Order: sequence, then C-alpha cells, then structure tokens
Amino acid sequence: MPKPYPTEFRDDVVRVARNREPGVTVEMIAKGFGVHPMTLQKWLRRADVDEGAKPGQSRTEAAEIRELRRRNRLLEQENEVLRRAAAYLSQANLPKRFYPLVSELAAAGIPVTVTCRVLKLSRQPYYRWLADPITASEVVEAYRANALFDAHRDDPEFGHRLVGEAMSDRTAWRIASSNGWFSAFGKPKRSKARRPGPAVHDDLCAVIDQGGRTRHVFAADGPNELWLTDITEHKTAEGKLYLCAIKDVYSNRIVGYSIDSRMKSRLAVQALENAVAMRGDVAGCVVHSDRGSQFRSRKMIRALSRHRMVGSMGRVGSSGDNAAMESFFALLQKNVLDRRSWTTREQLRIAMVTWIERTYHRRRRQARLGRLTPIEFETIMNTTAALAA
Repeated sequence: MPKPYPTEFRDDVVRVARNREPGVTVEMIAKGFGVHPMTLQKWLRRADVDEGAKPGQSRTEAAEIRELRRRNRLLEQENEVLRRAAAYLSQANLPKRFYPLVSELAAAGIPVTVTCRVLKLSRQPYYRWLADPITASEVVEAYRANALFDAHRDDPEFGHRLVGEAMSDRTAWRIASSNGWFSAFGKPKRSKARRPGPAVHDDLCAVIDQGGRTRHVFAADGPNELWLTDITEHKTAEGKLYLCAIKDVYSNRIVGYSIDSRMKSRLAVQALENAVAMRGDVAGCVVHSDRGSQFRSRKMIRALSRHRMVGSMGRVGSSGDNAAMESFFALLQKNVLDRRSWTTREQLRIAMVTWIERTYHRRRRQARLGRLTPIEFETIMNTTAALAA
C-alpha cells in the first residue's frame, strides 16, 4: 500500500489546481505533480467539503469523531478495569494481588498501560513479576506451609510453636493463622466488649455488714444528698437512642435527663447540668454511677468539681451496685420501650419524656414513699420542713 501524501503537499496541489490559468486542465496539473488525475479530483472535492462549499464530513469533523471514538473506547476499557477489580476484591477467599488481574485484562484486550494507570500500579514491577511469577520466598513459604499442615494433621493438639520446623514462631503463627490451622486446645476467644477502666471515684454507697460482705445502701435523709445515674439504650428504625437519667434517692424523682443519638460523654454531662439547673444548690451531693467511660471522662469529672459535687462508682460487672437506678430503667423498659416498635427517634423521645414527666412523676405511686408520687412526696416534705423551720 503506497504511503499517503503529506497534508501540506496536498494543500499545495489543490491550491495550484484552483488558481490554474485558462486552458490548463486538472489532468495537466496532476501530471505535473506526479499524481493521478482521479486523486487530484478527490482532493479538490475534499477541500470543498472542508471549506463548506459542498455538503459532507470535513477533515476536522472526522478528526473529532476519531478522537471521540478513541476516548469512548478508553473509557470503556477503564470501566471494565474497575468492574473486574471490584469483583476481584469482593472475593474474600483470594489473596489481594493485582498482577494476575492485569494479565487477565490484557488477555481480554485491555492494554496493560490502561490497567496500570487505573489501578495506580507501576508497569516495571508488573513486567518483572510476569517474567518470574513465583519468587524464591514464596516457594520457601509454600514448603513451610506444607510442613505445618502435615504436622497439624498428624497431631492437632500441637500449636504452631511445636511443629519442629526451622522458622520463627511469628512466621509459623502467620502461616497457620492465615490458613485456619489452630490447636485443638486453643485459647478461648475473648469477647469484643471492652473491660471498663479503673474507677475515678470511691464507692461511697458500699457498706460492710456483720458477715463481712459488701452491700449497697441507697438512702438519703433529704433532697440533693444522693443521686444515681446510668445510661440506657433502645433501637428504632433510624438507629439507637440513648437516655441518661439522674434520680434523687430521697424522693425517687428523675431530677435530670438527657437524650441523644450518640452515647458520648456529653450525654452524661448534659444530664448533670440539667439536674443542677432544676435543683439549684447541690454542693456536697454524691453522684453514684457505674464505671462507664462517660462517667469516667474528664468532662464529667470537671462538671462534678464545678458544682462542688462528689463522685461515686460501683464495681465492675455488678448491677447490684446501682440497683436502684436499674429498677427505674426496668420500669421504663416494661412500660414504654418494649410496648411497641419505634419508627423514628423522635417518637421514642416523646414517649420517654411523656412517661417520665406525666406518669412516673405525677401518677405512679410508690410504696417506699407512703403510696405517694415523687412530686407529691417532695411537695409534702418540703412544706413540712418549711413549717418546722
């Protein structure tokens, strides 16, 4: 196939043919430039189309279409690379090595350059891997894995430290762990729950009885002497909702609470601030809680110090150390939370607030208060104290 004529040469021939003198034919000009007359006629028609004198596709438009087709083909290749890479990474049982994927895509017709650019890989290491796919270290690890498998099959009671192979304990553990080979007497799995941290306050509600056993006494001779606090949670269709409540032991009244969608330290701090705003002078009041991180936070400690209150904390994993508060949450669970399923957090929030303020405080009579509600008990006791004064 003959080489195409240069663009500049063709433009010059067309220019000469258009400006030829009278009596000079196209065939004569074609012969003078050494081209076929039909070729020159084609060039003249193409020039008319490029200049818009005749209908048709110009060279500029043709170049743009070729460029668009090229870019479209490139985008299709990149999308195919991303699709195959996502499917490859979703297979949890395969090692996440991209070089075999690059080879598979290259066999499917996608250039290595495109694949490496999309996956942000260097081509030179890939070509080195392609020349030598299995390295010496991988061969050594394969032999070690076979030895570990044979030892585990012979005696499953042996752990990775007792296989007798020439390798470090860490290497043996890594190979055995990645393949799921564990001793029959393996260590029990630990729970995902984190162990509570150390207490930042002493347990001021604990007393030792005559038998030497520790028990908790939740009693107060007046308001704002002993408060109990804890956090409960309940799920909705939108997610969990958390309630931090503070109860005055003297009247069993919920003197402050805070409700939020996240269980952070600010939840406990806000509940304490609300309680202080409702009760006024609370200096010297003991605030008893469990060892939750919210109550051990620096923000909570600073809030107690700011209001001149005293902190108290129970033991780890002992619900009886805060039994009086747990009993309130049990009532809330039975009367509100478990009565129905909740669609939104706002619905559950309104239900909890309504039950606390309207039912628990003003309607539910308690035997310990002489069959009075917490509001009635405080009203009567405060009036009596005022008259006595």
